[in-house]
This record gives sequence, structure tokens and C-alpha cells, in this order.
Amino acid sequence: MSDLSVQDRKNELRKQAHANRKAQENKDELSRRIVNAFMALPEFATAETVMFYVDVRSEVRTRFDLPAAIESGRKIVVPWCNDDGELELFHLSSMEQLEIGMYKILEPAVALRNDPQYQVGVEELDLIMVPGVGFDTRGARMGHGKGYYDKLLEHARKDTPLVALAFECQMFEDIPVAEHDVFMDMVITEDRIYPGQGRA
Repeated sequence: MSDLSVQDRKNELRKQAHANRKAQENKDELSRRIVNAFMALPEFATAETVMFYVDVRSEVRTRFDLPAAIESGRKIVVPWCNDDGELELFHLSSMEQLEIGMYKILEPAVALRNDPQYQVGVEELDLIMVPGVGFDTRGARMGHGKGYYDKLLEHARKDTPLVALAFECQMFEDIPVAEHDVFMDMVITEDRIYPGQGRA
């Protein structure tokens, strides 16, 4: 399959996944179920530093459970996007450190982002929660097509599990993959946990 046809197919699936996710009912309730399953993982129990994403638009919602994650005694880290379109990592110790950014996205306060005490290197992460637009049962992931997470995950330690959160309506039989695409170690939906093939 040529790169072009991979992109065309992905664009079709991306539209479908966005429509499915937008139409999903009971997002709050299902999100709680999905995030609870994430926090019940043995990998969460043993991790010291865990990356959560902060939900935007119709993604699986994480913000309701972030306070409990912070209270769990782990170092909770959230990503934010810098002016160069790259994700940087922020140590979140209180929900009050988040503010509404330019796209109505909840993100680390601008005044705190460049403070070295809050900066975290990707190699410090013991467990990474990954958002996405669509997934398949092998753990193949389709993002927004900008490659933000691909670039970040390239530098994660090989022993750090990558765990995606998704609604069941975002699961597809087969997501076409390109050479640089990163597979998840697992995908958690409201119905089940799909073991992915990971980076091995």
C-alpha cells in the first residue's frame, strides 16, 4: 500500500471516527469507567511517574479523574503544545495549575510552563496514557495527522507501556499504518482492554 493510499484511507477513517465519537452518548459515565480501568492496571500501581492527557472536545474525558490521580501519590504529568508544534511535559500537582488556553483547551498555566521545577523529560515516564481518534485491535493508532504524539513517543523508554483510551465506537477492524506509526501496548474502552502489539 503506498503512503498516499494509507493517508487517504486514514482520512476516511478519521472522519468516521470523529463522527462516531461526537455521536457517542453518556460520554461522562463511559469515560469514568475507562479511566478507572486505566488506574486499576498493575502498570499504574507500580509506576512512579504517569502521563495523563487532558481531554479536548469529544475525547474520553480524563479531567474528572485527574484529582484522584494526583492524590494517588504518583507524579502526574500532562502534555502541552509549544509554539513549534511539539509536546512538552508538565508536572501537575494541582488542578489549579490548569487554565483555559486559546482553543478552549484546559492546559498548564502559561506562567508556570517554563519553570524548571515543573518540566519533565519523556524518559522519566513509567506509564503513558495516549489519546487518539481511532484504533484497531492490534493497537494501531490514528491521531489527528499532525504527528505530535508520534514525535513524543519516539523518545519514551522502550519499557514504558503506552496505553490508549477510547470509546468502543473508535475501534476499527484495521487502521492502515505507515512506517513511523507507533503501536499501543493496550487500548482501553468501556467494554474491554485490547492487548496491542506495542513497540516490539
